[in-house]
Amino acid sequence: MRYEIATLSIKFGTLGAVVAGIDAFVKETDARGQLLGCWSSEIGELNRVVLLRGFADERELGEERMRVLSTTNPFNAGEAILDMRFDSYLPFPFLPPITPGKFGNVYELRTYKLKHGGVPHTIAAWENAMPERGKISPLTIAMVALDGAPRFTHIWPFASLDARAAARAESVAKGVWPPKGGPAWLTGEMHSTILLPTAISPLA
Repeated sequence: MRYEIATLSIKFGTLGAVVAGIDAFVKETDARGQLLGCWSSEIGELNRVVLLRGFADERELGEERMRVLSTTNPFNAGEAILDMRFDSYLPFPFLPPITPGKFGNVYELRTYKLKHGGVPHTIAAWENAMPERGKISPLTIAMVALDGAPRFTHIWPFASLDARAAARAESVAKGVWPPKGGPAWLTGEMHSTILLPTAISPLA
């Protein structure tokens, strides 16, 4: 299983048209992969659409990436898209595949850069911590980047920003988060975006 996050920078006021274009694009007969999430940014870099798609393997991801890169009208919204960034990921091996469904009104997408050799230690720390952390609030996915700087990204759904704050506070108070040993492998460079599901998002 491979995942891709596509981040689209769009012109102000074009969200509706971009989402409609994406919906048509991922349903075309030559499309590959599965749309899992389609969100708009609410806190963080604004005028962004974030797509999360799943692929059976690297080959399928590559075929779909080339489909996007080979058209003058990517996602059927080329006039509205100012910039595109693609990140490929491998999920933490102990996590199940993403299941679409209604999980929250807001999603947090957070990325941490890792020190050299930090990937296996991070995965092990998360595997140990998630049984208890997952009882407080569900995790959509955690995954290691396959391109660019060493880093990992995780996505969490919450009913609201207040629910997010409460879950984070509870996990810290109970001593189940952050994962023991995990922060030692972080560089300290991190960023977070709060996302809202669009009408076409399977993760809502």
